[in-house]
Amino acid sequence: MEKTGFSFLFEKLKNQSPKKLVVANGVDMHTLEAVRRAVDEKIVSVIITGAKETVINNCSKAGIAENLYEIENCDTEDAAVLRAVEIARAGKADLIMKGLVSTDVFMKAVLNKEKGLLPKGALLSDVAMLNNNVYHKPLFISDVAILPLPNLEQKMQMTKYLIEVAQKAGVERPKVAFLAATEKVIAKMPACADAAELKKMWKEAAFGNSICDGPMALDLAVDKHAADVKNFSSPVAGDADCLLFPNIESGNIFYKANTIFCNASAAAIVMGTNVPAVLSSRGDSSDTKFYSIALAALIG
Repeated sequence: MEKTGFSFLFEKLKNQSPKKLVVANGVDMHTLEAVRRAVDEKIVSVIITGAKETVINNCSKAGIAENLYEIENCDTEDAAVLRAVEIARAGKADLIMKGLVSTDVFMKAVLNKEKGLLPKGALLSDVAMLNNNVYHKPLFISDVAILPLPNLEQKMQMTKYLIEVAQKAGVERPKVAFLAATEKVIAKMPACADAAELKKMWKEAAFGNSICDGPMALDLAVDKHAADVKNFSSPVAGDADCLLFPNIESGNIFYKANTIFCNASAAAIVMGTNVPAVLSSRGDSSDTKFYSIALAALIG
């Protein structure tokens, strides 16, 4: 089984029992194949909600035994999503995954105030993990998919999510870079000002067992040579485990540049919900979906 770049994840998963995963409208081939890999690796056991006949037919085409999954028949996409959320909310699943369904429909059910999965006052945000062969270790990044322009309070919670995921993945004391266009604290540049405030919070022990610094440009965070040339001294410089992006555009572009141009392995989960959520995109590869399930299982 190919686990390029994320072998450490699977080593840690060997020590825990399979988690229960519910897949909302998991009727498509890519999702069924990714989920089969996770079942074969004993990472999860699976409930599929959706049209039972479609699931069985696609399992047959993919050479998947239909009894590998528990299938709950649902007549419509909306019904499949609502049933998956209901299962997770009732504590009958440890993880939830989006199958062949629009993000809007999936998120509407997840965020439903009465029947959804977001606790009152919680912040929904994503954490992605990248393994780029030109960097010496995996990178945990946020936010690339959910929060367009997070404010300072949201960035504080996003930092906590980053640290939590990194620690559960085996990074004992994560190094977090608060990214901006420059390392200078320029009041008129919100990313710089927020980064300085976040660093102050870290000094006041807001982020537990971690090392946080910023503002800093991307090159300083991941390239020790650049930090040396620019005479920028920081224990995070050139050795960051976690990157906090100032907005969704910068994070999303970084993520896609890594996966498309650098063929980086990737995994992504949504934090803040009652159970970790795999918000898979239609454009995600089977590998990415598989790695995302593994990461969610480690967190859940």
